Amino acid sequence: MKLVIRDSWFATCAPALAGGLALGVVGCSHLWSVGPDYKEPEIEAAAAPLPDAGYPTTNKTATGEFKPADAKDDPRKEITAESIKMWWTQFNDDVLTNLVETAVSNNLSFLMAQERLVQARWTLVGAGAAFLPSITMDGTYTRSGAHSFTSSRAGSGKAYHGDHWNSGFDATWEIDIFGGSRRAYESAEASLDASVCTLEDAWVSLTAEIASTYVELRTVQERLKVARTNLKLQSETYDILKSRLDSGIGDELAVKQAKYNVEQTRASLPNLLANEEQYKNALAILAGKMPGALHDSLNPQSERDWLVAPQRVAAIPLDAMRRRPDVRAAERSLAAQSAAVGVATSRLFPKFYINGSIGLDSIEAGKLFRREAFMGSIGPSFSWPIFQGGNLVAAMKAEESKLSEAALKYELALQNAFRETRNAYSAYTQEYHRYQSLQGAVKAAQDAVNISQDLYKNGLKDFNNVLDAQRSLLTLEEALTISRGKITTDLIALYKALGGGVAL
Repeated sequence: MKLVIRDSWFATCAPALAGGLALGVVGCSHLWSVGPDYKEPEIEAAAAPLPDAGYPTTNKTATGEFKPADAKDDPRKEITAESIKMWWTQFNDDVLTNLVETAVSNNLSFLMAQERLVQARWTLVGAGAAFLPSITMDGTYTRSGAHSFTSSRAGSGKAYHGDHWNSGFDATWEIDIFGGSRRAYESAEASLDASVCTLEDAWVSLTAEIASTYVELRTVQERLKVARTNLKLQSETYDILKSRLDSGIGDELAVKQAKYNVEQTRASLPNLLANEEQYKNALAILAGKMPGALHDSLNPQSERDWLVAPQRVAAIPLDAMRRRPDVRAAERSLAAQSAAVGVATSRLFPKFYINGSIGLDSIEAGKLFRREAFMGSIGPSFSWPIFQGGNLVAAMKAEESKLSEAALKYELALQNAFRETRNAYSAYTQEYHRYQSLQGAVKAAQDAVNISQDLYKNGLKDFNNVLDAQRSLLTLEEALTISRGKITTDLIALYKALGGGVAL
């Protein structure tokens, strides 16, 4: 999948604009520039082991926990940079894939992020214009007059009326001796790079949010299925007990207990149905649609298994974290701020210009375009702020402080990248152990329901055992369903933390 930025006018004009700007930039590139020359900071990553719980076996440790499989028996496949580019396709779900493809062209938040990228591109064009001459065309016509008794006409006895025609071009070209314009262009170029990275990060976040919300929807739908299955089981038990009571051989207390068990389960359905509606509406907005537009395509799927093949991470290298879009955006913003310090520093130095003008000047309209009306001038000039009350120095120091802040933001972004990746990987691998325990618990609860019902029918146990077994079965089956969904959402969080998505 290729993301296309919607700005046809810019795409048409960009080659010509870029060509003109490139000539100006190359022409000044050999000159020295004031301010710091940017270099990406060197940050070391801690050599801590991965928070990998391993793939659980049925063997137990001394403390009773499930023992992770040995390396040679570990069935998990390794996550690679290639496998996370379009990770959502691994689920082989056409509905999910269509949601992602629809969002790229319709999600309003993502479209706003694209517009911010277009703004950064035009800012770069504006910064590059400083390398080219500034040319202004002007023209004037003046009709002047004076009465015979005004001071300017005293003694002449005559009134005066005259015309003045003037037209021409004025040009100014700054010679970027100390690199203020070059630093400004450098800053705008890095800011554009940061905007591209920010758009990539928006895409990574959007795909992860769509997939997570989609899995949450399917999990709620599975929970509804579990609740309805248990409601049917509990209702059948209640009907049997009620029928026996009506026949005069039943236990009224058991009937009441079965009744509140049924109603408690029935009471869980409205909240789940409300959650289902909320997730459907959220997915519609993420896909750029009006809520309700996607309801038919989001109806429950029968026998859908969300668990993809278990996966593992071999390592979390520093370079991989540096390539995350949000980290790259922070690094490019740091580069932009470094150049901004150079811009502020250049204001302490003189600016040199070449000025020129060419035009026509006449007191008669008919003679304006004759050779005699031609006039022109050319020459250098400079300006140097000698005293500004400390304003320029203060501005430079402020930019230097912003540079230090940007460096800290970059380091923090890298720290957060490692934190999110380690947290997601730990949650993903640990959830498999929880899921395996819940599988055993559900199997035991199902057996407990059958045994308790048999014992009650034979008069060996009271109905409390049946009641507890049925409630436990519902609770554990719901927990198992939630765990299945959480394994997948944790995997999605891991893909996101690793910067998974698609390149622009």
